[in-house]
Amino acid sequence: MRLFTTVAALRCYLKLYQKRNQSPDETDNPSVSIGLVPTMGALHWGHLSLIARAKKENDLVIVSIFVNPLQFAPTEDYQSYPRTLERDRLLCQQSGVDAIFAPEAQELGVNEQLSSRTQVVPPSSMTSVLCGKTRLGHFQGVATIVTQLFNIVQPNKAYFGQKDAQQVAIIRRLVKDLNFSVKIVTCPTVRETSGLAKSSRNQYLTPVQIEQAAVLNRSLQQAKLAFQAGERDRQVLEAIVNKELATVECVAVEYVELVEPDTLMPLEKIEDRGLLAISVRVGSARLIDNVLLKVRSPIVAIDGPAGAGKSTVARLVAAELGLVYLDTGAMYRALTFLVLQSGISVDDERAIAQVVSNCSIQLSSSTDDLDYPVRVWINGEEVTQVIRSAEVTANVSAIASQKAVRSALLQQQQSWGLKGGLVAEGRDIGTHVFPNAELKVFLTASVSERARRRQQDFQTQGQVEITLEQLEQTIQERDRADSTRELAPLQKAPDAIELCTDGLSINQVINKIISLYHEVVI
Repeated sequence: MRLFTTVAALRCYLKLYQKRNQSPDETDNPSVSIGLVPTMGALHWGHLSLIARAKKENDLVIVSIFVNPLQFAPTEDYQSYPRTLERDRLLCQQSGVDAIFAPEAQELGVNEQLSSRTQVVPPSSMTSVLCGKTRLGHFQGVATIVTQLFNIVQPNKAYFGQKDAQQVAIIRRLVKDLNFSVKIVTCPTVRETSGLAKSSRNQYLTPVQIEQAAVLNRSLQQAKLAFQAGERDRQVLEAIVNKELATVECVAVEYVELVEPDTLMPLEKIEDRGLLAISVRVGSARLIDNVLLKVRSPIVAIDGPAGAGKSTVARLVAAELGLVYLDTGAMYRALTFLVLQSGISVDDERAIAQVVSNCSIQLSSSTDDLDYPVRVWINGEEVTQVIRSAEVTANVSAIASQKAVRSALLQQQQSWGLKGGLVAEGRDIGTHVFPNAELKVFLTASVSERARRRQQDFQTQGQVEITLEQLEQTIQERDRADSTRELAPLQKAPDAIELCTDGLSINQVINKIISLYHEVVI
């Protein structure tokens, strides 16, 4: 592990690393992914969880350690803020961090008067609420240094904790407004056994105060229980938190507020999502915490090419997580079967549009047949098994790519998604059907592996024997058709996590997705 204190040295290291690790044919677009974990040091298990996530998702992990004077008011604890670089360095080394960037203030253009050459000023509507009411200039200081870190490191992903929800919302807005290519990853809050959120400022607390401060999380959880029971009103939810906080005498409340998670605008009632945030003082420590309240249950969107195992994986993931399995592929297959049975050419879009407008598709879960967990009817005829034939498989892409077909099914699929709590798979679920899904997975496999699996399926079902070469040719042609079609082509969503299943068992794939679910869905 390397430690850098200057911008020039870090940039030189990153350039050399990229050059050493890029493929021979990669010159302008190196494939090395960089994860950045910005911190002010005094590392704890919360920081280490961010590092662990970054290690999973990137080739190179950089941890920045910089006690930023720009985000401290004159009356705050800048001088006394814990600085434990040697201990932090050891923890980073043990966690597999590749490099630490620990610059002095002047290296980032911060002078003795705690001013910078240039300040980044986020929207006042986001910086004047919650913590911004009493910490004037705090988020400008955060935004300025984070912008510098993004420019210096140029990471693919940057990792922040959900505890600092206001900071995360502002940084997301910063990335959007300034067109940074970095993806902001929010990780769940790590807590003490008492429930208190991990924080470097917990060092200011005595053991007794740490136990007393557990009332923060306890009060939020009581409000969450009320929300789950149907309560949506701001005044009621805030009152529940305040009542519980009042049971601990040493807790001085600064604010308890319900806001929209992305814009931080105050909410009177939760329609979709709400962030219930609190700030208190316990002794000399200022502590914050929050809980995200969602009306809609999470959606898991699984996309990928034909034969990647999406249907089986999605069904079993849904069962494991207690979510509904929405088999969108079966809907398109049912329509394809109907078109073929009607003797209509798959290229006759006008005739197909007429068929689509007059058909009715029903789906229902089945626990009796493991091979066909979703039963499918079209116009009252059960087609569960016949829609898996080679003929339907060869023609479904041509049918699914037509505007009339997709329009007819999209509305029904999205209506099922309004309440969330489902797993859906297809080729445009994360990009088109459910673009706001909480977890998006792009499941893929090599053409040879997909052909082998498809041949095995046909053999199990007792269908006509097809050679691997024929199957590979069919799969390649379908990949081409799916990825080049005009409407909702097959592509990986920018925020999807790619998972190649070559060499993995079904259980291994399922476990990976469930692990991602618990990491990503907060």
